[in-house]
Amino acid sequence: MTSLASPINHTSNSMTLQHPQLKAWVDQTAALTGAAEVVWCTGSDAEWNSLTSLLVERGTFIRLNPEKHPNSFLARSHESDTARVEDRTFICSLREVDAGPTNNWRNPSDMRDMMTEKFRGSMQGRTLYVVPFCMGPLDSPLALIGVQLTDSPYVVVSMKIMCHMGEKVLQRLTADRSYIPCLHSLGAPLKPGQADVAWPCNDEKYIVHFPEAREVWSYGSGYGGNALLGKKCVALRIASSIARDEGWLAEHMLIMGLESPDGTKTYLTAAFPSACGKTNLAMIVPPDQYREQGWKTTLVGDDIAWLWPGKSGRLHAINPETGFFGVAPGTSWQSNSGAMEAMSANTIFTNVGLTDDGCVWWEGLSDPPAHLIDWKGKDWTPGCGRLAAHPNSRFTAPAGQCPNIDPNWQDPEGVPIDAIVFGGRRPSTMPLIYQSFDWTHGVFLGATQGSETTAAATGTVGTVRRDPMAMLPFCGYNMGDYFGHWLDMRKQIRRLPRIFHVNWFRKDTEGKFLWPGFRENLRVLDWIVKRCQGRVAGYETPIGWTPDWKGFNTEGLEGFTRERFDAIMLFRQEDWLAELTSQTDLFLKLYHTMPKELMCQRELLMARLV
Repeated sequence: MTSLASPINHTSNSMTLQHPQLKAWVDQTAALTGAAEVVWCTGSDAEWNSLTSLLVERGTFIRLNPEKHPNSFLARSHESDTARVEDRTFICSLREVDAGPTNNWRNPSDMRDMMTEKFRGSMQGRTLYVVPFCMGPLDSPLALIGVQLTDSPYVVVSMKIMCHMGEKVLQRLTADRSYIPCLHSLGAPLKPGQADVAWPCNDEKYIVHFPEAREVWSYGSGYGGNALLGKKCVALRIASSIARDEGWLAEHMLIMGLESPDGTKTYLTAAFPSACGKTNLAMIVPPDQYREQGWKTTLVGDDIAWLWPGKSGRLHAINPETGFFGVAPGTSWQSNSGAMEAMSANTIFTNVGLTDDGCVWWEGLSDPPAHLIDWKGKDWTPGCGRLAAHPNSRFTAPAGQCPNIDPNWQDPEGVPIDAIVFGGRRPSTMPLIYQSFDWTHGVFLGATQGSETTAAATGTVGTVRRDPMAMLPFCGYNMGDYFGHWLDMRKQIRRLPRIFHVNWFRKDTEGKFLWPGFRENLRVLDWIVKRCQGRVAGYETPIGWTPDWKGFNTEGLEGFTRERFDAIMLFRQEDWLAELTSQTDLFLKLYHTMPKELMCQRELLMARLV
């Protein structure tokens, strides 16, 4: 890394600064924040080694067992800084209606004034790191370059994993190319002689987006998407606004490939609310029966997809990230071997347990050890009544270490998409799998997807939390206009992907899951692939096309009888009438911008039901 005293001179050590506005902005920010030093980050391995050693010295990082976790570290955040803070996340569009009722809105001028005072002197005694980064393959038509100014070395090393960053990005930032300014401060200035803490942060937190100006300002938090601004802030909230203006889609979706025994490759994207098995599906490994037949699965991305009409007229998708920021609890060799392989080295673990032999542990990983140090730094034993790992504890790991990473995952043009899958955690109502009648109906499925927060074991419908396209916290503009943009995309795509809805979580009358889950989900993907290829018939119902018993592969699925299949595919009129009623709040909230086509879809569904 290259250290430059303020005022900043041109970058040396082979880093050539070609953007005069960037230099001016860095100078102004250094003066505003009172940073003691300015460092331009190169993204090199030497820089990683230097910063991780610095973080170990400060107590932010603990170096893990080098034999079992090579080049890997554990961090423990402050107890007040463990997750995204949605109530402190703002969309500061020029007009409140452009943010919409599902976002927190503030006047951009007022917010800039307030935040400027928050940043004033906020980096006193700290180093300001300049982090040039690129979301998306470097030479992709969709690639977005950003520059994050941060006083957190934890952010710098995490960004090295999560995206392209450093010198290779700065080389592409010519004077005529725009970039997304991202300003971040921990909000923890150090007075002369004041001792630092292992995890500096501020109790007051703001994550602020200016969609028209394409800027992000974040203050007070050092954790996850609050601080790694290329992820949710740029790749979703800002990118969704850019995508609307430029005719593409920025989505909270996985991207995966499925190769059938005849060698045909099918790519799909999928969007699920939290706790619905998104990462496990993205990294699914075929069960023995499917593997022996020649099925293969590959991963393009586990969290975010940018979709655009490719040169061939098909919808293509790229993964704008280069790493995984995954939830640790519940991840194991049994549930997600691909994730375990990916985090085998060069990984940052945050808020998990530390075993006596310098390894990490969390609930669901394996049998608990007799003793460890928990995420709060306290002694922990089984039965002590506390969790060893925070429920939102994370691993930050390079995507290239995943054993089934797709060979085209960094293709600048992306991969062609044949299917889009929506879903949610629904103990009742929703069948295991069904297909929309057309694109507009599919958008309706995505717009109304959600998960039940409460549901009785008897199968009665619980309270459904709607999470349209899994984008409720991440859409950078009015959600009703967002639905309209999805509908408009059909005009730009010559070969529209087919749209499906899945539900792995349906229960029987005794409250037991009907579907065996995990690897067996490939059977559902098998049906989706065959539908995309026109190789299997569907059964038309009022809600969409569903598989019949003969067209759905249950061979070797022990205990999965015809009766169980019928139960998991059951369509009950009374449940769906209740479903329509429960959608009312969403439609009323977005009434002024809700596309008429979706209101019509709702009425058509009601007509088919009665």
